[in-house]
Amino acid sequence: MLPLRDINPTKSAPVVTIGLIIANFVVWAGYELPDGLAASITSFGYHPCEVDSSCHQIGHGWVVTAFTSMFMHGGWEHILFNMLFLWIFGNNIEDALGHVRFAAFYVVGGLVATASQTEVTLGWGSQADAMIPNVGASGAIAAVLGGYILLYPRARVLTWIAPFFFLEIPAFALLGLWFAFQLWAGKTSLTTPEAGGGVAYFAHIGGFLFGLALVTAFLVGRPRPQPMPRY
Repeated sequence: MLPLRDINPTKSAPVVTIGLIIANFVVWAGYELPDGLAASITSFGYHPCEVDSSCHQIGHGWVVTAFTSMFMHGGWEHILFNMLFLWIFGNNIEDALGHVRFAAFYVVGGLVATASQTEVTLGWGSQADAMIPNVGASGAIAAVLGGYILLYPRARVLTWIAPFFFLEIPAFALLGLWFAFQLWAGKTSLTTPEAGGGVAYFAHIGGFLFGLALVTAFLVGRPRPQPMPRY
């Protein structure tokens, strides 16, 4: 299933969401592609092993790369899917929180996602796992999804179901299925790491739970979005 757009209008222009999308593509086209993915990811990707000093510094140090890794991607499919999800769901969370709070929510959510994956990797993974660079905006975007399912559970999302079905699915069903898959795939990757395909599922889980638990804290002092009508 691939979401294409939500039927959930906003009142303000999503300038931060647009800025984040532009920033990700600028890094992709201006730095990652010219310098090569391997070299750029090694330099600015986040390596969990640096946190507990079980490896020598590989890139620019984990304090720096915890931030820079949120703007790095491992391929065209990776960045295109991430930016599609950010565009569909980010504009409404920005509309609810306001521009500054949304920016903080996104960054903190991404850091919590990184910390979640680090805890699992260092606790249950191998030394080789801990040396794999973590890159991508999906942890921060997962926080956005967690916030969205709480604030807009009834919003309809136009979804492509391969090969040729298009359905409007309630956000709570679509994002609930997405999260259930992350839980299942995360559990599978613990027992058979090769089945994980290099995806940081626990970053997705940690980010989503952060968004679900704390989006209302970021909303304090602002009107809570009104429930969408039933359909």
